[in-house]
Amino acid sequence: MCFSNHKSQNITLSSFFYANEHEPRHIHVAKNDGFAKIEIDSMKVVTSYLKPKDLKSALDIIEENKDNFRRSWDEWFDKS
Repeated sequence: MCFSNHKSQNITLSSFFYANEHEPRHIHVAKNDGFAKIEIDSMKVVTSYLKPKDLKSALDIIEENKDNFRRSWDEWFDKS
């Protein structure tokens, strides 16, 4: 599992993907009281149990770090 924490707008979100993941590239984000699954390239919210403000923060973080998330995904799954 690849794991990292991101702080934005006074909240901390954990982001990760599992070792046996599948396409399309996506990332899981979690906060104490919820989680979401978001596709990295399209920014499509596949599943979300986050509060709306936390989901918006997660989307902002992913958008700001999209290249890093893509690179991490590709390196982890050897797709470079």
